This record gives sequence, structure tokens and C-alpha cells, in this order.
Amino acid sequence: MRPFYRCVPALLVFAAQISAVEPVDWILRARYVVTMDAQHRVIDQGAVALRGTRIAGVGTQSEIARLFHARQTLDATDALIAPGLIDTHTHAPMSLLRAIADDKRLEDWLKNYIFPAESKNVSPDFVRWGTRLACLEMLLAGITTYTDMYYFEDVEAEAAKEAGIRGVLGQTIIGFPAPDYKTWQQAIAGTEHFIQKYRNDDLIVPAVAPHAIYTTPDEALTAAHQLAMKYDVPLTIHLAETEKERKDSLTKRGKTPTQVLEDLGVLNGRVIAAHAVWEDDHDLQILKRHDVGVAHCPSSNMKLASGIARVADMLKLGITVGFGNDGFAGSNDSADLIREMDIAAKLQKVARMDPTVMPAQRAFEMATSSGARVLRMNKEIGSIEPGKRGDLITLSLATANNKPLYNIYSTIVYATKAGDIQDVFISGRLIVRHRRVLTLNESDIYRKAEEYKRQILASLK
Repeated sequence: MRPFYRCVPALLVFAAQISAVEPVDWILRARYVVTMDAQHRVIDQGAVALRGTRIAGVGTQSEIARLFHARQTLDATDALIAPGLIDTHTHAPMSLLRAIADDKRLEDWLKNYIFPAESKNVSPDFVRWGTRLACLEMLLAGITTYTDMYYFEDVEAEAAKEAGIRGVLGQTIIGFPAPDYKTWQQAIAGTEHFIQKYRNDDLIVPAVAPHAIYTTPDEALTAAHQLAMKYDVPLTIHLAETEKERKDSLTKRGKTPTQVLEDLGVLNGRVIAAHAVWEDDHDLQILKRHDVGVAHCPSSNMKLASGIARVADMLKLGITVGFGNDGFAGSNDSADLIREMDIAAKLQKVARMDPTVMPAQRAFEMATSSGARVLRMNKEIGSIEPGKRGDLITLSLATANNKPLYNIYSTIVYATKAGDIQDVFISGRLIVRHRRVLTLNESDIYRKAEEYKRQILASLK
């Protein structure tokens, strides 16, 4: 029998090996991990370790197994793990107005359909259930962060937190009586209270959302900007969406919408410009100079015939561009950000008659790491790196549309569908498992949506 003292060194070595294995909450394993880090690493037979709300490690499955021991594991054998998708512009509660008025021009759509429907129906309860419906759809589409502009944003924040989704939520500032505030001065005061309540929240980033230069007075625009700067929060605004907006601005002011905002001092800080379709070279230089992030909404811009944004030129200049679905009521009707990638890439190719413009990797970058930069949140989200938030999705490759796989970015952008999203983690928490949202009651949401449909239709008679 071997003397006990001779076993001690071996036991000490074994104990040291055990102590070097760090405990984590989750280890996720997949065929590929698409990191979207600075090197754009794609890890074959990769794994991600999650501890608490953050990513503890990224590497091959064997590397992660040597370093970490998990309480729970998720094996996505014929799938990939990617950063959660980031929507940089939407109006989530408008999901309850989906398809209420289609095939209209923006001005007609807003003034004769959407604004009247909102004035008669939007309430805190409307916002709560509309947000729940939108979050259900966004989560199933792999969106882990969304950027909103609407009313009763404090109620929306409650609903978003309930769903477990990350939200950059902008309280609307507008120059006429809105469902929540009857004057823009009241809206500014309410927005400040909203910012103070949520400025240190784990999931909610409060923002200021002056609607546009044609709906918000100059003094309200400057007051909104001062508030955003005071608290260092994002400011999101519709900008140069239509040719009419541009022409009206030139006629009345002798300036483009972008020049108006620059002269008012509104473009400094964390500004997100939604659409930016009708921009000339000088306008693009202004956006670049102020480091304005652009939320590109290709489906909305096509459906409303607003035009094709000069995204290829923006990217060439170094302007940061992300994707937005622009809501669920007439301007798009879908939260499918994978579809937005596909459409955006093809739109730029045909607009420039150049198939090399906006390759698939760049399109996927816009939905992840670039989207995070638009929001000035790239230190926290947008890529799979140790220390960042555990916002991850798994995407099945075991479908006919994803076989065979030659180029992973081309497959994601041009072949995959929102229905291929299987699992969603946000801040390290499992929110969607096997396409079932764990935080929301689907049947209750669908029932309430039908109730609101009847109410809205009756209100418009």
C-alpha cells in the first residue's frame, strides 16, 4: 500500500486544478460562436460562459471547459451563438395599431390615421399591452435591445422590465397635445422625472425624444437637448425622413433639417437620427462632425416611399449606422431585424448598381456592434467579449434554408429567418428557450390585442 504522505503532492496538484476552475451560472456551447469583436472572430466548436449579468469567458468548448464549471449548460449543436440584435429605432406600443392604415404617404398616414387613432385610444393600459405584444415579437426575433419613441414611457419601462428586454426608451416631446402631456413644457418636466427614476437601471436607459423639426417647436427642441445633455442620456429624433420635410425646411428656413438642428445646437451629445434619408453631402459632413448615430429603417422607408438612405456613403465617411424597424403600424408591421439586414444590403447594391456595396458582414455588424455604437453602449453590448453584458442569441442552422453553410455572414443575412432564433439571453438571464418566451403570457397578450382591435375600430367610426 502506498504511504499516505506520498499521495499528498498529487492531492495538492489535483486541488489546485479544481480551485482554478471558476464557477459560472451558464456555459453555452454551439457549432460556432460569432463574436463580432474587433477581430470579428468566429470560433468553431465555440462556447460562452456567463456569470451573473455578464460574459465570463469566450473560447473553444475545450478551453471553456478547462476554465469554468457551470450550474447550467445549453448545448446548441447545429446552431450558432451571436450577440443579441439591436434595434435603434421603433415605436413599440404601436403594435396594437398594426396594419390599421397601409399604402399611404407619411404625412397622410400620420395626420389622418395614426394621430387620430392615438388621440382616442392611447392610455397607460394601451402602452402596457402594446409593449408586451411588441416585446413578445422582438424577443422571438432575437432583439435584445430596442430603442423607442412613444408616450407614457414610464409604463413602457415597467412592461419592458417585466419582459426582461433591454430598452433605450425615449419620452416623446411634441408641439401639440399628446396622450400623456398636453404641452411640450409638461413633457419636458415628465421626461426629467422619468430620467431620474431610471438613469441607473440595469435594463432601461431613459432617453429624450423630440419627435421632429416639423412637429416640435425650436424652443422645445433646444429644451429637450439641454435635458439630454444635463443627464448624459440619448436624444433620438426623426430627421430628414421625407423629401417633403426637406423641401418645407428649405422653403421656410432656407436650411435643410440637419442644418436646422446643427444651428440649434441639438446635434451635440448622444444623438440618434432616425431615417436620415434626404441628406446631401453637406448634411452628411454635419452628421460625421457631431458623431451622430443613424438609425436606418429600410422597410419603413420603402413602404412609405420615403426614399433610399445614402447608407453606403455614410459608412464610407465613418458615420455609425444601425438598423431600426420603425414600429409595427403601417410603416413596417414587423420586428424582423434579420429581414432588415437583408433588405438594407440589397437596397444599397441596387441603388448604387454595385453588388460589392454593403457586404453581408457589414450588414450583420450594423445589427450588432455598430448598433451598440449608435446608442453609445458599445462598452456594454454588441459583441461577445468577457466583461460585457450577457446578451446572446442562438440561431439554428438545422433548417433547409441554412444548408449548406459556406460563409457564415452570408447565411445569417441572406438565408436565415427570424423563426430560426431559438434561445435568447439578456443580462445573463434566459428569456427565450426553444422559441418560447419565458417572461410573458402569450395567450393573455393575444386576447388583449383583440380587445383593443375592437375598441380602436369602434373609435374610428
